[in-house]
Amino acid sequence: MPSAPDRVQFVADRGDGRRRLDLAIQRRLRQEFPLSRNRIQVWIDQGRVLVDGAAARRASARTPEGALVEILLGDDVRRRERPQPEHGPLDVMYQDDALLVLNKPAGVVVHPSYRNNAGTLLNSVMGHLGAERGALPGIITRLDKDTSGLVLIAIAPDVHRLVQRDVDAGTVTKSYLALVHGTPRPAAGTIDAPMARDTADRRRLVTAPDGMRAVTHYKVLATTGTHALVRCVLETGRTHQIRVHLASRGWPIVGDPVYGIDVPTAGPMALHAWRLRLPHPLTRAPMSVEAPVPPAFRAAVPGLDWAALE
Repeated sequence: MPSAPDRVQFVADRGDGRRRLDLAIQRRLRQEFPLSRNRIQVWIDQGRVLVDGAAARRASARTPEGALVEILLGDDVRRRERPQPEHGPLDVMYQDDALLVLNKPAGVVVHPSYRNNAGTLLNSVMGHLGAERGALPGIITRLDKDTSGLVLIAIAPDVHRLVQRDVDAGTVTKSYLALVHGTPRPAAGTIDAPMARDTADRRRLVTAPDGMRAVTHYKVLATTGTHALVRCVLETGRTHQIRVHLASRGWPIVGDPVYGIDVPTAGPMALHAWRLRLPHPLTRAPMSVEAPVPPAFRAAVPGLDWAALE
């Protein structure tokens, strides 16, 4: 039987900033606890949610970035079952005692959910690290199932907090490669377009003036006449951000099953988490890790000097 916790807490990160408090709590705890939004609202009304030590007054209050949020839980709350270690294939790009960086293939789910607690990247990571480590590894840069490329993982909770602090400070740079329909104009620029859930389909995100701030910097690296290879650097890290931003400008990613156009494709979605730059959380030495460019990208843009990409 899963254990019944007394309280949980988290420090609100950039992804929580400007969210309603109830939604921020649900976002941060949904992998560990099966909580409805209504239950969280009741807890807030009962004074069981503290923000920087003071009882929260309204579920609709915006969550301050950097605030310590503490939730007092009752005996009726149970943690989800802990994911179990599995021995699946992993493409390790970097590993030390603090960090693990993997090259994830397209089609692999990163984190277990309430519907799927096995067969994910995290299950394989736990098997790779060994059960003796005890603490659950923390995935910092999550990718969609259909996106390939680098996934950054903190091996211990204290390291996770240090790296998350760097993410919030903007010192972690995530660069992606995307193959899109059409040719972006101008050839380089910034898409600054807030994002929110699509009211007609909660599984989708859309650009919306009253949504969460979302900023993507892009540059065209090569064109083929019908397609373009685009490098994207994230300033914010919203769900589906690159996919939504590029599609909103009329440049949907090739093979995108949600935001793309109805054109048959032979392979997976052409979005790849290519390069990761950050200070090492313990030594503060600069790090740069790259994932090999998938064959489908190379085939789509023949003759390009991939080693010279910046």
